[in-house]
Amino acid sequence: MQQARDYYPECPEALIVNLARNGDRAAFEELVNRRQSAVRNLMRRFCNDGALADDLAQQVFLKVWMSIRTLRQAGAFGGWLKKIAVSIWLQHLRKNDALHNADELIDLEEEKQENVALKSDLDSALAALPEQVRLCIVLSYQEGFTNQEIAESTEIPLGTVKSHIRRGSEKLKQMLDAYTENST
Repeated sequence: MQQARDYYPECPEALIVNLARNGDRAAFEELVNRRQSAVRNLMRRFCNDGALADDLAQQVFLKVWMSIRTLRQAGAFGGWLKKIAVSIWLQHLRKNDALHNADELIDLEEEKQENVALKSDLDSALAALPEQVRLCIVLSYQEGFTNQEIAESTEIPLGTVKSHIRRGSEKLKQMLDAYTENST
């Protein structure tokens, strides 16, 4: 005899979110199954370290489980989850990087291109960017956040977000163009 949770994989996400908000662990497990890959990939893009990305993703889902009852609209789950992921990443940076805001002092134009072949891979190119620049680039291009949403999520001033995205995009283009030129 099948139980209700056997049908969770076919259910709309909003229904599963509502069940999880009411304490249904099987529904929460379904949410984790649906979203864990995306969260792990987001964290991997932030930190360029698979093991750390896995640890951070676990922290994200722990935080989600502990606060899912505060989510007001089930349809907003995806954006809410991303905001929690960004928050966990920023907490990690603050906890583990005494020079967290020193990235502002780095002049992107002075960075040397060490191995152009490695930088052809987007993850390697992203890893070469300062953490705050990488954070803004990933949230903008991969996650589709607006500049305002990035500013609100990260508590980085809007003008700085725009600057990070512009300069970071230029730097990525520069790194990837150099690879294309050398490989032809």
